[in-house]
Amino acid sequence: MRRYTRDQRIAGGKLQTSKTVSRIRRARELGLLPTKEIILKESQRLDHLAQEYIGSSHLWWVLAALSDIGWGLQVPAGTVIRIPLDINSIRSIVG
Repeated sequence: MRRYTRDQRIAGGKLQTSKTVSRIRRARELGLLPTKEIILKESQRLDHLAQEYIGSSHLWWVLAALSDIGWGLQVPAGTVIRIPLDINSIRSIVG
């Protein structure tokens, strides 16, 4: 099994779908998801940041969705990464 092919769930919703990503991005645009921004440093990865800030490396794609970046874990230094202040706000949108 590859590292990021597991089916992870939040509140019963299937994650990493285009519909889920669209919901997250739309909620962010409407100001429904409080986030903080950090500037990515050299050698930082989304999965490591997800573990540090929201408690699960499997939720790296949430940071990608909020930050309007593709699905790569290795993002260039200097990229602005948006981190949800409360993972429950994501659960309410995805679920």
